[in-house]
Amino acid sequence: MALNLLLLLVIYAIGLAMALAFGGHRSVSIAPATGTRTRPERILIIGATGRTGRHLVTQALERGFSVTAFARDPSSLELRHPRLTIAQGNVLDPASVEAAMPGHHAVVSALGHKRYFSLSGTHAEGTRHILDAMRRHKVRRLVCLTSLGLGDSAGRLGMPYNLFVIPLLLPIYFLDKARQERIIATSGIEWIIVRPGSLNNGIKRDRVNTGSRVGSYLWTVRVSRANVADFALNQLTSDAYLGSAPGLAW
Repeated sequence: MALNLLLLLVIYAIGLAMALAFGGHRSVSIAPATGTRTRPERILIIGATGRTGRHLVTQALERGFSVTAFARDPSSLELRHPRLTIAQGNVLDPASVEAAMPGHHAVVSALGHKRYFSLSGTHAEGTRHILDAMRRHKVRRLVCLTSLGLGDSAGRLGMPYNLFVIPLLLPIYFLDKARQERIIATSGIEWIIVRPGSLNNGIKRDRVNTGSRVGSYLWTVRVSRANVADFALNQLTSDAYLGSAPGLAW
């Protein structure tokens, strides 16, 4: 009986991995472009009160950007700064996204939630609203955080995630993220999708691995939220990964 259940779990996990592989973005090459671009002055950060979003806000201010932090509960972001504006809103409410978008030059999205079995489509539908507002207000670039395990990185979060975490705890969450990637990839704007490994609160390291071969089918790869924020902000002034989805891990 136990063996049969394990076999069913393996079959289900393989099927889900295939759905994530073909549901997310698949690119032919990971770094087709080179060069830098004019630095944006005002950036909108989605999911600013999340654990990665807080790093994005802090590091963006340290780099001299003017930042608008978009969040459902602005009071949870205790940081105050002369170049920080806080906008209350919900990505599932297009009017609030529309109100926050004017005047910005780029968007960085760390959109996430803990309602793992919710069918609201927060990632996909929320990102659709973000992209619609970006097009209307001529905001050119989106840097969006998703995860290893999607598209052409399917399976690269390691065996514990492949067999247990994603199939048993996060199937709806990851399928929503896969849709999110496809919506971004067909949006017609400038975009970079950043796929980090398993996130932790470690310090920012000087060296991280990036590109299409990041990750492992066997063991879990990790990276700090501080490193993810640093890499994501670098994409605002670089075309190295334009139109692609690099993985990111230590």
